Amino acid sequence: TVTSFGFKYGVPLDADLVFDVRFLINPHYIAEMRSFDGRDQPVEEYVMQDELTKQFLQKLEDLIAFSLPHYEKEGKAYLNIAIGCTGGRHRSVVIANQLGNFLKRLGYRTIIDHRDVSKS
Repeated sequence: TVTSFGFKYGVPLDADLVFDVRFLINPHYIAEMRSFDGRDQPVEEYVMQDELTKQFLQKLEDLIAFSLPHYEKEGKAYLNIAIGCTGGRHRSVVIANQLGNFLKRLGYRTIIDHRDVSKS
């Protein structure tokens, strides 16, 4: 499971791995994007056009792709990966979607959950 969340609402208690994306560019400060969330194309494009986001996502995908077979080898049947930003509406949603889709392409049965996307 890949879960997006907002740090201001607390870290998911069942998270095995937690990644903080509050250092990425924030659509919240763009008036036209504030009412959208990370599932909306303008927000996704804004976050993903930044070179820092691209570099971070590549490193995250590399780490997860490296780690998952080792978790499986140790008998772990599931893994909860939590991606957090301030409010859980923009950056964490984009990154959780990207990572979840990456895992699906690798053949993992993946659930993508946006815990706080509807909160203001």
